[in-house]
Amino acid sequence: MKDNLKSPGVHSRLASEEVDIQAPMDGYQRIDKFDPEAVKRLSAHYTQVLKEIGEDPTREGLLKTPERVAKSMQFLTHGYEVDPAGILKSAMFSEEYSQMVLVKDIEVYSLCEHHMLPFFGKAHVAYIPDGHIVGLSKIPRVVDAFARRLQVQERLTNEIRDCIQETLKPLGVAVVIEASHLCMQMRGIQKQNSVTTTSAFTGIFLKDHRTREEFIKLIASKLH
Repeated sequence: MKDNLKSPGVHSRLASEEVDIQAPMDGYQRIDKFDPEAVKRLSAHYTQVLKEIGEDPTREGLLKTPERVAKSMQFLTHGYEVDPAGILKSAMFSEEYSQMVLVKDIEVYSLCEHHMLPFFGKAHVAYIPDGHIVGLSKIPRVVDAFARRLQVQERLTNEIRDCIQETLKPLGVAVVIEASHLCMQMRGIQKQNSVTTTSAFTGIFLKDHRTREEFIKLIASKLH
């Protein structure tokens, strides 16, 4: 497994946890965990950022903004704390099924590492088993584990592919991501309708054009 599947040198931000418990709504209670020391350090930086852009961090609407942003950044980058290969290994099963398994329209939310602005869209992930399958929910979890980091879409696509190939060892893996990048839409070139598509394949998806074409046809179809 490649070293980048769990970034080295990243200290666990959950060693000392602060827990935010949101009031139940419709029977659902959300619990968020944060490192209070990291929140404190980040908040100080965001307070300074507010000053540098000409704002008054002491006014009512901004009093808690540095803390909120600090917690938001911890959530948006919590993928550094997750082992994607471990996610797959936790639900691998022996099975003789040997046709394509496709999970499509997986929501993707990430941060561009160049401008730290969001990019978002959908991922389509398929593999052809070779003696083992994986719990279906684990594939979106792997996507999230890599997406919740500072990323570029090209690397994100490859990391998902490589993790599944190296851990599950299937006959082939196919990944396509379609995403809109706010760094292109709300700044810079400001092209509001632009969508970026990236793809990555291994094994039979590379060697057999019929298998690759079946994958492309399936992700383009509206069977559901």
